[in-house]
Parts: sequence; structure tokens; C-alpha cells
Amino acid sequence: MPRSDGQGETRLDTSSEDDRIVVEVSDNGPGIPEAIQPRIFDLFFTTKAPGVGTGLGLHISYNIIVHKHQGQIRVFSRPGETRFQVSLPVRLRRAAS
Repeated sequence: MPRSDGQGETRLDTSSEDDRIVVEVSDNGPGIPEAIQPRIFDLFFTTKAPGVGTGLGLHISYNIIVHKHQGQIRVFSRPGETRFQVSLPVRLRRAAS
């Protein structure tokens, strides 16, 4: 059952797959509505009231993981479980000269 009382559980899991390290952070909160999931990594996207959030956190995280470290970040969410999965290569590929 999703939690809405400010109490809940956060979980951190790690694993390796081939030449990648995978880190998953999950919680048992209310989830991210399906309608906004495609936008959560967009610059300045926030569900907070004006003046409360900047909408930069997930966008910055995405850019660091994907563009700087050649990784992937994905979100899986439904009521009662939201999971962010970060996959990073063990070794960075060198950029073509």
C-alpha cells in the first residue's frame, strides 16, 4: 500500500551486469504519476509550488550520468514503489579524436 503519511522505506541496491555497475534507489511512497514520468528529467520541470523547487535536480543528474559518465538513468514508478536505476560503465570509452 502506498504511503502518504511521510513515513516509509527507502532502499539502496547495487549489482553488476557485464561491464556495468547498477545502483537502484527505491521507496514505497505514492509513486510518480504516469502522465508526468516522461518529463521528470526535463530542465525546470517540477511538481512543487512556484518558488519552492527549481526543477534542476533530476535534469542535472541525468546530464552527469548520461553525458559525462556514459551511463543510463531510468525510472520505474507505480503507487507503492518508485525505483530509479542508474547504470554506469566500469570503464569509460574514450571519445573519438
